Amino acid sequence: MPLVTTKKMLLDAQAGGYAVGAFNVENLEMVMAVVRAAEELSSPVILQTTPSTVKYAGLDYYLAMVRAAAERTAIPVAMHLDHGESFDLAMQALRTGYTSIMIDGSHGSFEENIAVTHSVAAACAPSSISVEAELGKVGGKEDDLEGGDGNPFTDPAQAQEFVARTGVDSLAIAIGTAHGLYKGVPKLDFDRLSAIRSVVSIPLVLHGASGVPDESVREAIRRGICKVNFATELRIAFSDGVKAYLARDPEVFDPKKYSKAGMENVVSVVKDKIGLCGSAGKA
Repeated sequence: MPLVTTKKMLLDAQAGGYAVGAFNVENLEMVMAVVRAAEELSSPVILQTTPSTVKYAGLDYYLAMVRAAAERTAIPVAMHLDHGESFDLAMQALRTGYTSIMIDGSHGSFEENIAVTHSVAAACAPSSISVEAELGKVGGKEDDLEGGDGNPFTDPAQAQEFVARTGVDSLAIAIGTAHGLYKGVPKLDFDRLSAIRSVVSIPLVLHGASGVPDESVREAIRRGICKVNFATELRIAFSDGVKAYLARDPEVFDPKKYSKAGMENVVSVVKDKIGLCGSAGKA
């Protein structure tokens, strides 16, 4: 089926008490693996690319791969720009044909974040393309952007004002997760999540979920998270599959063989995350 936006997908998740997994893809094999896993579990799915991934090959390359995968399946598939770092990049993604766009203005001031987010939301509205924003600063490192210092957590009162003034469709919040690998077990501020949920009606998004204990992810979903992002675990899974195959057969020269091993690892991880999000059977 054609690519869809994330708006109905996330509103359905919000109404149904589950979340939709959003999976960062880096190559053809990861695209194929994510869609295959979602298809086998009859789950809606979001595929996404970060600015560094876009720089590697281009918005059009990744969109073409995901669009081809979507047209071969009957499940809803959305193509999302993750952590769009500027108005210009967001507009490039819109013009290219992405069906969901994140503008991340969280590294500026509150007013600067509102200004750039409102601009992107207004530009995307005529095309009915979904817009995600971030308020607060998720820790760790996403591409070349470092998480913030001081108190990076999302303030509920600011979240309410931010949503009202920007017109975004979903909001990524900071409650203690981080991008990349964790050095210890992350402790999420669930009370803060509930407080945000009580004053914000649009779907909420959890970034930095790779490595977060499953029960913490489930609790976050119970308290209102409707989209959960996974990136690092997929990269590790693919790389581990390739490394293991090359260790077994160092003379191999056909990239399809070792890439398939990486792809199978990604299928397994994605199916596990879909089960964790509770979206199986919701397509």
